[in-house]
Amino acid sequence: MKNKDVKRINVVEATFLLESDGVTIVDIRDRQSFEIDHMQDAQHITGNNAKDFINKTNKDQPLLVYCYHGNSSQVAAEYFSENGFNQVYSLDGGFDVWRDKK
Repeated sequence: MKNKDVKRINVVEATFLLESDGVTIVDIRDRQSFEIDHMQDAQHITGNNAKDFINKTNKDQPLLVYCYHGNSSQVAAEYFSENGFNQVYSLDGGFDVWRDKK
């Protein structure tokens, strides 16, 4: 079932979101891809540190989740929404589209 609290956004919408204060950015790609390149201020979240992230992060701030192409991030965004985050966004096209647009 799709969570109504998760919104898929494109690169343009994500750029506007990132210009606002207090956005939390989550990269769910593998560690090597994250280390090669990632969005500024992004946190690398995996199954190993997701619970800790959920417990320590302000759930009232917007949360932008991205992966490689925008598919896994939708699932992860729904997970974060189900765990108390109020404004959750998944980046359509993922980091590949983001990198090509910057």
